Amino acid sequence: MTTFIDRRSVLKGAAMAGAGLIAAPAIAQTKYPTRPITLICPWGAGGGTDAVVRIIGSLLEKSLGQPVNVVNRTGGSGVVGHSAIATAAPDGYTLGIITSEIAMMHHQGLTELTYANYTTLALMNDDPPGVQVSSSSPYKDIKQLADAIKAAAPGKMKASGTGQGGIWHLALIGWLQGMGLQPNHVAWVPSNGAAPAMQDLAAGGLDLVTCSVPEGKAMIDAGKAKSLAIMAPERNPLFKEVPTLKETLGLDFSIGSWRGIGGPKGLPAEVVTLLSAELKKIYDSKEYKDFMASRGLAMRYADPEAAYKFMGESDKAMGAFMKAGGLAKG
Repeated sequence: MTTFIDRRSVLKGAAMAGAGLIAAPAIAQTKYPTRPITLICPWGAGGGTDAVVRIIGSLLEKSLGQPVNVVNRTGGSGVVGHSAIATAAPDGYTLGIITSEIAMMHHQGLTELTYANYTTLALMNDDPPGVQVSSSSPYKDIKQLADAIKAAAPGKMKASGTGQGGIWHLALIGWLQGMGLQPNHVAWVPSNGAAPAMQDLAAGGLDLVTCSVPEGKAMIDAGKAKSLAIMAPERNPLFKEVPTLKETLGLDFSIGSWRGIGGPKGLPAEVVTLLSAELKKIYDSKEYKDFMASRGLAMRYADPEAAYKFMGESDKAMGAFMKAGGLAKG
């Protein structure tokens, strides 16, 4: 069980150590946590975010020695759950998983919440989008597809992967802009997620789908689709055969659907120190690595400060893509 180091004991221990009396600081009685912790998930049970938060909650429960209860607070395109995390008492007993949608919702006018309303504890996952085509597609690589898109009349080619203005729609917009094209050069067909979009792709109703490779894996493994590239700085070690846009088209463009753990703004520094250390241990653990690999989910870690900066950069990028696509309010 992880113990909390009381600050007075640390100062006393440090003074004694300085005098050469002891070799390590004294450990005080555990002060946090002393009761169960609630971990809020803004998305439904059974989805990717729910799976990630539950493995984190399970491992955190073991390390902290207190129950960690995952609660799904869905609704409002993620607003309900994210709001529940942001408005909780800043005592460390209500935390949650913060997702990339927090960098998008306020641009859409759905909420006033931003990443600045949270105390970030760690970034735990970041899945870049892949560019998928049907196995019967004439495009053998991403360059052939890119050339076809450039040559096609605006709106002739169709893509999907999520709803209008969703993360994978923004990925397409960013890619098109990187190629010097208008955000609507490829028509976006809204869908209820990557799974139905991949089915439509396999059936011949779409020219391409932008979604994470793990989301397209079922159709790819079934021989009905293939992934031509990912929008990331480097290849995903779980899908080593899929190149990046940078190495194939020379486009240094990346975007992703990320997940991090955080709490309401104003969490005590001692709680942040303890929880961020435990989350880093979880990230480095074999259990977490094996779980993420089994799901095909890309791992990416950032400590509290770096995670906060990352979320801020994501917010600016998402806002720019949404404005370019006419998806932002105001």
